[in-house]
Parts: sequence; structure tokens; C-alpha cells
Amino acid sequence: MTLWRGEPLVLASKSAPRRALLEAAGIPLVIDPADIDERAAEAASQKEAAKAFETANRNPGKLVLGADQTLALGNERFSKPKSRNAAREQLKKFSGKTHALHSGIAVVQDNKALFETVSSAHLTMHKLTDAFLDGYLDAAGERVMQSVGAYQLESIGVNLFEKIEGDHFTILGMPLMPLLAYFRKSGMIVS
Repeated sequence: MTLWRGEPLVLASKSAPRRALLEAAGIPLVIDPADIDERAAEAASQKEAAKAFETANRNPGKLVLGADQTLALGNERFSKPKSRNAAREQLKKFSGKTHALHSGIAVVQDNKALFETVSSAHLTMHKLTDAFLDGYLDAAGERVMQSVGAYQLESIGVNLFEKIEGDHFTILGMPLMPLLAYFRKSGMIVS
């Protein structure tokens, strides 16, 4: 027996953690990453909705989930680092400070937004020495360029932190509990 009713959800993201979270929750998926100019969508501040709508155009009648995560340290916003050196500089800025991760999702069907939410978490890094940064960057490798914070909390990146406040799913890039509540309320998941 499955809890999910209907056709698979279309995920407008190639994020492995998001995919794993949804699959673990029993939601069948079709992966169809959005192809948008993320910088332009970022200026509109609703990148998750832009991703969902772009993918929905290729999937008429289907439920599409777009997701995005932003990171802010005070008033400064960060994007995925483009190189190891950029990741190092970014992590040095976070050293000994608390930053906020904001994870947003949008469920759309055709040209209609059905559900949107944003959740935030606050993460405090240890004071990072140059030796620690070298070791971390060597161990993490190319993965530092795959996330907005230059870390994956579900792997070696957990060593960067002194304190974490917020929902684990939000940190992984998906406010999962509000999404599941929406799916139950809408009848997509047996309640």
C-alpha cells in the first residue's frame, strides 16, 4: 500500500538531498530540473516559484514542486561558490558567526500556484582556522560548489558547526513538514 494518490510529483530540481527526502516520504517522483537564469529569478526573490512554473510549462496538468535555498549573513546574500577559493573565502566570512538558511518551495499546476512556503534555520559556525579549512576543503572536494553554504550538513560539513537552530529538513533545502501537511489536506496523501 502507498500513501500517495495519483501521478508522480514532478520535481523541478536536480538536488539529490531533496530527491532523497521526498522518496523517503513515499512520494513517487519524476525529475525534470528547471532551466532558468537563477540570477534573474533571484532578483525577483521567488526562485522556487520560477523554477516550478518553468518546469510546469513542459508538464501540463502535472503537479510540479520547485524548491530553492538562499543564505544570508546579516544583509549579505550568498550564492553557490564557483571555485574552491571562493568557497574558502565564503567560509572565512561565516567563521564564528551565525547565518540564516531560507528554504522555499512552491507547488504549481499549469499556471496556478497551489502552495508556497518558506522556512528558516540559523547555523553558527566554529571559529575556523586555516588548517581546518584546508582539511575540510580537501575532504569535501567538489561538493563545496554544490550548495549555497559550501557545505552539506548531512556529510563532512557538519564539522563546521557549533550550534544549529531550526528544522533539519529546512537545512537540507526542503521545508518537508509543511509540504506533507499540504499534500494531506489536498488529498494527495492518505490522511
